[in-house]
Amino acid sequence: MLNGLYENLRATSPVAPIIISVAIMLFFGFAMTRVTKLLKLPNVTAYVVAGIIIGPYVFDFIPKEVVVGSAFLSDIALAFIAFGVGQFFKLETLKKNGGKVVVITIFEAVIASIAVFLVTYFVLRLNFAFSIVLAALASATAPASTLMTIRQTGAKGHFVDTLLQVVALDDVVSLVAYSIAISFALASTGGNGGFDFGVIVMPILKNALALALGALFGFALKLLISERRSTDNRLIIVIAVLFTFCGICAALDVSPLLGCMAIGTVYANVVKNSDKLFLQVNYFSPPILLLFFVRSGVNFDLGALVGSSSVGSMPLIVVGIIYFLTRIIGKYAGAWLGCKIVGEDKKTRLCLGLALIPQAGVAIGLAALGARILGGDTGVALETVILASSILYELIGPAMAKLALYLSGAYSHDIEKVAEVSTVDEEGNEKSEVEILIERINKIRADIKEEENNVDPAEDAFTEAAEEHFNARTRKGRLGR
Repeated sequence: MLNGLYENLRATSPVAPIIISVAIMLFFGFAMTRVTKLLKLPNVTAYVVAGIIIGPYVFDFIPKEVVVGSAFLSDIALAFIAFGVGQFFKLETLKKNGGKVVVITIFEAVIASIAVFLVTYFVLRLNFAFSIVLAALASATAPASTLMTIRQTGAKGHFVDTLLQVVALDDVVSLVAYSIAISFALASTGGNGGFDFGVIVMPILKNALALALGALFGFALKLLISERRSTDNRLIIVIAVLFTFCGICAALDVSPLLGCMAIGTVYANVVKNSDKLFLQVNYFSPPILLLFFVRSGVNFDLGALVGSSSVGSMPLIVVGIIYFLTRIIGKYAGAWLGCKIVGEDKKTRLCLGLALIPQAGVAIGLAALGARILGGDTGVALETVILASSILYELIGPAMAKLALYLSGAYSHDIEKVAEVSTVDEEGNEKSEVEILIERINKIRADIKEEENNVDPAEDAFTEAAEEHFNARTRKGRLGR
């Protein structure tokens, strides 16, 4: 649609179409969040839908060369995501939880993957590379939807604590599962008609090397970010470290996922007050993640979804629906079994799987990376199925999470449970029903006011950095006079 304008711009400046394309992606991504906010859907859904709208199947606003040239965004976005996942892998947290959460997480993630692989490879007869990577991606969940629902309902208690810990560790399992799966997928497409032991071992060894190198980078990050560093310089250093590591991984032809997760894990465990750096990075990364997810939407192949597929005899739309349902069954069964093994209560066993349905960020990122590594029709099919199913998951995910929280008793519309107050005064006398009702109303109003005044910790960390930078420049200006 804008091809004529882009051609004229290229004659003046070759970078003009790129800059304008990036601006369009940012504007449309933001604009779509205004719509999804009204529908109470997460931003990831808005970004992907915005990409589809400005992509070749609707308005065709983004030139093909911009889409191809921005493939590196998947590495950068996943580096930020994986680094953030590392902060949840603190040894003290794992020791305190006694391994229960680890067991539940492994069961819900692995059983979902096994269920998807059995159905896609043995029932649908899809090719091995596609089936095993899709199965690995089935283990990932999207914490944003669950966290949003918890915040909206004000849910609390043992079920919520368990859910948050499982969601935090889930992406760690997914990153490991993907790294193993992509190694076997590459081995199966080695060109010799069968499995080559060397083709399997080399990617695993490369990932092990990346993991060890990531740990070293984590220690280096600790040394580079001393207490004397200003907050803006800390942000510069951590981004430089992540970019450097991504570049090394690209040169070695290995995924940066496990290594970046190792950087975050080591830093979180060797630095006492590491949370502030993670919050700063989280507040810096939204524009990068937006561009990545919008680009994924632009790259979404609607024709492949409804047409015949090279990975099997079934159309991808049928594969996507079966994957969608199979993963839900696998997640629920795995969560139930994991809870049963570690002795969780009945409500947690029955409800936890419902809250693990959403799938977006990590799965889309891994699908983009897998599509690039596998290439060809297999890569296109993988990314198409994940993008299509992720939109469906994000549509029903928040509702299922809210249902799980309600059935587990984590929140209630009953005013007696929402605002618990004492029925006797300080002198031990019974209060009247009117007095109790007034106290409950005042308590709810106070809670609402406190919630409204709460500042996002990431925003607070970023604001503090900006204030520190401003104060430093002001002091320097005064000394210069």
